[in-house]
Amino acid sequence: MQPDGAALAEWVARLVRVPSVNPAHAGPRAGLVGEAAMAGALAGHFADLGAEVHLDEVLEGRPNVYGFLRGRTDRLVCLDVHTDTVAVEHMEGDPFDGRVEDGHVWGRGALDTKASMGVALGLLEAWGRAGLRPEPTVLLVGSVSEEAGGLLGAEGFRAWADREGLAIDQLLVAEPTLCAPIYGHKGGVSLDIEVHGAAAHSATPHLGANAIEAAAAIVMAFKAEHDRLQTCTPATELGNGTLTVTLISGGTGGNIVPDRCTLTVGRRIVPFEDAQVEGNRLVELARAASPLPIEVTRQSLGPGEAFYQSPDSTFVRSLADWAGTSPTVAPYGTNALRYIGLAREMAVFGPGSIDDAHRATECVSLADLEQVAAVYTRWWSPS
Repeated sequence: MQPDGAALAEWVARLVRVPSVNPAHAGPRAGLVGEAAMAGALAGHFADLGAEVHLDEVLEGRPNVYGFLRGRTDRLVCLDVHTDTVAVEHMEGDPFDGRVEDGHVWGRGALDTKASMGVALGLLEAWGRAGLRPEPTVLLVGSVSEEAGGLLGAEGFRAWADREGLAIDQLLVAEPTLCAPIYGHKGGVSLDIEVHGAAAHSATPHLGANAIEAAAAIVMAFKAEHDRLQTCTPATELGNGTLTVTLISGGTGGNIVPDRCTLTVGRRIVPFEDAQVEGNRLVELARAASPLPIEVTRQSLGPGEAFYQSPDSTFVRSLADWAGTSPTVAPYGTNALRYIGLAREMAVFGPGSIDDAHRATECVSLADLEQVAAVYTRWWSPS
């Protein structure tokens, strides 16, 4: 038994209408910032389904929410959906209206990633009314802080699952993948670097120490390292690691030699690279390139290693068969980076395209919702 697209759309719309913008993306249009309202709403929905509900305050006022729906067996499967969204300041119209129009659900989070949770809730509600239960025990996870902040919600769920001694058979991380199961993506290391110089009048620069010039030398060293990485022979279809300086800031006035300059650099980690080793390499490159003292803060939390497994795993192949797609890899990161080894099998999967995420408009099609519902139905086998 599967609800039609319209019924699933109403569930997704209901979730879109609960603002849950990541605090790092706060702005005047964001409304209630943070995931607390969404966690509360999901806790209520889980309870209505008869699930065992747990709230786990990973960050102050920003709890993960977990719902256990007992199946016909004790085999445990898990659906992880991040509850935070990106900014809405650049969006057209009401970002949280959740309108259903032209065969789509519209609003921030509709695609990334409330659609996956809405489909799950719609299915489980319909099955409950029909007296049906899933074959496995289903754990629904609403995790915070995926869009910014270092995947702390995923780290919190990982720690909670370890404390509870959960034996998860299959774990699906919800992201827009065009319903193609993702079996690998890059990890990452991020560094904030502050260069310490000395201020002076710009007419007498020899009396100071220009932090921006020193930072420029670091940038060029990182560019050379990125170029070197591209000459390597890729170990997997994920390609080579990359290195990108994404932020730089310095100076206090047009006639003052800058005494501070900060920059942020991101290193994408591919399979068989050690994130700790590569992070240390970046620090040494920066120290060697800078003529001035630097202070480094490593922003990446958790292991930083890439997520990668065989595309021939049973779960990945089953998802592809059920969806009529092919297994693939992705260029972006997900909560899967924090779940390596947590489940026997894992994949990243969901409706819509990542190319449409974070835009001024956001939507997911009813046809995609029905496709995901068909996959979940095969995965959870109600009777």
